[in-house]
Amino acid sequence: MASLDRSAAPMRRGRPPGTSAREVEVIALRLFADQGFDGTTVEQIAAEAGVSRRTFFRYFDSKAEVLWHQFDAEVGRLRSAFGAVAADVGLMDGIRQVVVGVNRYGAEDVGELRIRMHLISTVPALQASAAPHYDSWERAVGDFAAARLGLPADSLYPLAIGRATLAVCRAAFDRWVACADGDLTSYLDLALSGLARGFA
Repeated sequence: MASLDRSAAPMRRGRPPGTSAREVEVIALRLFADQGFDGTTVEQIAAEAGVSRRTFFRYFDSKAEVLWHQFDAEVGRLRSAFGAVAADVGLMDGIRQVVVGVNRYGAEDVGELRIRMHLISTVPALQASAAPHYDSWERAVGDFAAARLGLPADSLYPLAIGRATLAVCRAAFDRWVACADGDLTSYLDLALSGLARGFA
């Protein structure tokens, strides 16, 4: 597994006081980074967090869902932000502004985000579980496009815009994780600007 910089997201060892779903998530990410996703069991995560296996499954449906939890939360933030885009902002500019804005992370969160995105993009088990999560992200974008274009959400253009947007964002995330040489939003802005121009 590639070495990852976790200095920006310190992860405490041992049981946090009043262990919550978020704290279990952080412990799981540390174990995934140290041992690999496939090499880490639910039992190990629960023991490290000081909770039972049953408690783990009250928080998360599966080990994979630990990695998708924050991704799914982003979908809600996207939908809220799309609802606030001014009517005079163009469709693709609105998408770019929202996606870039939702993906502004503080320095303390960058290390954790790199770990999460590296795992999602490289672990076969996570890639196999990706479809419903990617679909909900695409549909958040597609629904905004449909409203702006006056088209049904399941018509061609909104679906194409949603999928194309996710594709360029995934490329931006992959390069950001691999290069570790700049702010994520600069990669997203460049990729989404290229999409808006048709990469002409």
